[in-house]
Amino acid sequence: MPGRLSLTARLTAFYTLVSALVLIGMGLLVSQATGRHFVELDRDYLKDKIGLVQKIVRESPTQAERSARLDELLGSHHGLRIELRQGERLVYGREGSGFPANLPAADSGADPVDWTEGRQNLRGLSARVDAPPGAGDDPATALQLRMALDTEHHAHFLHGLRHTLALYLLGAILLSGLLGWWAARRGLAPLRVIKERAMTVTAQKLDQRMPVDAVPAEFADLARSLNTMLERLQADFARLQDFSSDLAHELRTPINNLLTQTQVSLAQKRDASAYRDILASNAEEFQRLARMVSDMLFLAKTEHGIELPNPEAIALHQETRALFEFYDAVAEDRRVRLTLAGEAVVMGDRLMVRRAIGNLLSNALRHSPDGAEVAVVIGQHGANTTLCLSNSGPTISPEVLPRLFDRFFRVDKSRSHPDSDGTGLGLSITQAIMAAHGGTVTASSRDGLTSFCLLFPGSSSG
Repeated sequence: MPGRLSLTARLTAFYTLVSALVLIGMGLLVSQATGRHFVELDRDYLKDKIGLVQKIVRESPTQAERSARLDELLGSHHGLRIELRQGERLVYGREGSGFPANLPAADSGADPVDWTEGRQNLRGLSARVDAPPGAGDDPATALQLRMALDTEHHAHFLHGLRHTLALYLLGAILLSGLLGWWAARRGLAPLRVIKERAMTVTAQKLDQRMPVDAVPAEFADLARSLNTMLERLQADFARLQDFSSDLAHELRTPINNLLTQTQVSLAQKRDASAYRDILASNAEEFQRLARMVSDMLFLAKTEHGIELPNPEAIALHQETRALFEFYDAVAEDRRVRLTLAGEAVVMGDRLMVRRAIGNLLSNALRHSPDGAEVAVVIGQHGANTTLCLSNSGPTISPEVLPRLFDRFFRVDKSRSHPDSDGTGLGLSITQAIMAAHGGTVTASSRDGLTSFCLLFPGSSSG
């Protein structure tokens, strides 16, 4: 999709953003810490000079000597500014020096106050000074000292530091972006290997598998999942190919019969009764084809998952007895005895459940020898209900049992079952019906006795 960022670009952008935030935060922290350090240095410096001024005032017996010593102090300390007042009277300093009135006291522990005067950046504190007797000051009123320091050298240093930090941060962010892109590209290299391997998978090459041991643990689960998916696709594709081949084989026989019979009937003129016989035979083949198509459509719907159309309580013993009555004529003709034991009620679709039992019963009657018995036993298996149908006959080998529910599968592939109306889909449909009901169907064969068991979940005995 145009405009969509790749995973590498997203990871690079995310890594660059995180690095930028961390670096900018660190730069701000360094800048603020440096500024704070200068404030503390200036506060200690001002307090030291305030103490020196207080000493000068205490030790100066006359105002003239005090002024001289303060002038000497200012001359030896560049950027220092001093103002002494007694009430509203200026004792030392110059008028209009610009000291703010709210300077904090040095002994209060507060930070100095910053202000700007012209192009100067000043930082100051205040203090109370007791003048000695005889200095010409009013002894009843203490002197008020205000002192300020020019912080231009600090501002110059901070400006240079911030400029250097900005250049460093810009370069570090760009470098972080490049390193993030390199790390993301290297980290996603196994994903590109999986992609290239996946591009080689085609309908003719479903045996390709994703590398598992050669990729990091985070991609190993993805590779295993893809391999599992490919195994399912390969198995489904193989079943589809087998099904297509079986379907073509099953459809070819009735179509060839119809074509041959029609060509023979057209080869010479016949009477009306002969044509009626031919049409009746063709109708039987068409009915077989219609049943096969109907069964295939039903299987296709169940394989894609269907909801039970009419779920209701079903008495299995009643449905089985009704089917006994339906197959009674076939059983009498083969002298096969039908028996039923047990009762139970399950939830499901009545027509679908009846069709599943009917398929098993029809299959048992078709393969039971004359004079045999077909027994249906309904019982409980834990919280589930089972319906097991058993009939005598040839034992089916264990290798063949799992394939009994495959479409069009026959134990004896050389037989075409000309005497049977079956399409080879009955057991497949039974399995699909049980899957739609959340149950299963199993088969077993031993010592000449073959059994099929339907298992219904969440049932209650009747």
